[in-house]
Amino acid sequence: MPNTHFQCDHYDAIIVGARCGGATTAMLLARSGATVLVLDRGTYGSNTLSTHALMRTGVALLHRWNILPEIITAQTPPVRQASFVYGSETVAVDIKQENGIDGLFAPRRTVIDRLLVDAAVKAGAEIHFGVNVEDLQRDDTGRVAGVFARCAQGTSKNVTADIVIGADGVRSLVAERVGASDQVKANHRSAALFGYFTGIENRGYRWLYRPGSNVGLIPTNDGLHCVFVLVPPNEFRRYFAGNSMDGLVNVVGMHDPDIAEKIRLASSKTRLSRYAGIRGHLRQAHGPGWALVGDAGYFKDPITAHGMTDALRDAQLLSDALVSQRPNALAEYQEVRDMLSHRLFN
Repeated sequence: MPNTHFQCDHYDAIIVGARCGGATTAMLLARSGATVLVLDRGTYGSNTLSTHALMRTGVALLHRWNILPEIITAQTPPVRQASFVYGSETVAVDIKQENGIDGLFAPRRTVIDRLLVDAAVKAGAEIHFGVNVEDLQRDDTGRVAGVFARCAQGTSKNVTADIVIGADGVRSLVAERVGASDQVKANHRSAALFGYFTGIENRGYRWLYRPGSNVGLIPTNDGLHCVFVLVPPNEFRRYFAGNSMDGLVNVVGMHDPDIAEKIRLASSKTRLSRYAGIRGHLRQAHGPGWALVGDAGYFKDPITAHGMTDALRDAQLLSDALVSQRPNALAEYQEVRDMLSHRLFN
């Protein structure tokens, strides 16, 4: 990875955040010939909380960008069925081969984020990790014109761009600094407990529903399943205030006792992560000199498992808009993003 010596004083685009939304936007813009700088406060290839599941649109885009073969080479297991379990009723949907894609995939973030960063660098994007963007620069008209950044060594750097793109997550500094308003706010939210477990058979995506709790079972890399339980935030302590693993096993057992027993047997090999729950938002996506992509602009409850797919989709929409240079291209980007996203709000 490049060090923190920036190659230019001015770029066509500065992107804050180097995960699915940011790295993909950087890759696509760089492939079009743009000069792109990406800044991320984290570390290259680090993990992050995720359901991992890619829907067909996400897999199709990775196929189009020639990244899917690397996802497969990383031994990401194919998903050829999605099951929706409502008590004693199961609805199973086979994933049919389409346009050369034989199944869905749910890569670990340590796999997909790394591959997207590598593809962006290969395309010519400049990416720096361990850099904290502290504020935005503006020109005399108030238009966003760059960023003020601080590197891990403590040195400050000011760099300008034609556009600054916030891909810095649900608590986006870019969105905060530009005052991006919430166009829509979700009515509900879920709290969750996540873990990775061995010993569960790959039967594809499994979503288990009952009043008061939902369970997701997602096959991912290294022979593991991402297992997560979602409950109303005001019920989280009741289920998990004591031993969290016992609570997870108990809730899963309400849905599927056999899976609960497999989780119990593998429980010593995993560490659970908590998610307190945040209401989803659909934010204003652009303004003078700035745009938002990924969770920075559009965040939905993890029960949907659409986060990565929608980030990839919106990266394609945003990069297409910027490359086109049409006068109303960013407004069109927001319009299409909103049209495709409203259905996942509740």
